[in-house]
Amino acid sequence: MGQTEEREQSMETANQPSIYMLILVGVLVSIVGVYARFAFDSTALSIASWVILLIGSIICCKAVFKILNAK
Repeated sequence: MGQTEEREQSMETANQPSIYMLILVGVLVSIVGVYARFAFDSTALSIASWVILLIGSIICCKAVFKILNAK
């Protein structure tokens, strides 16, 4: 019985809407970074867009690792 209860708790933790909202925010931030990269041709905007894309990727990875660590 202990393993079944543990599995159900893990599924509840992995299916929390807050985790998927975090993934959605990360994807939207990444999309903004990609669009900014191709908006204008300047070095400063290019660097800023790469930073925005990196932040979005980190947010998405954080949410995925929350799902994977749901024990």
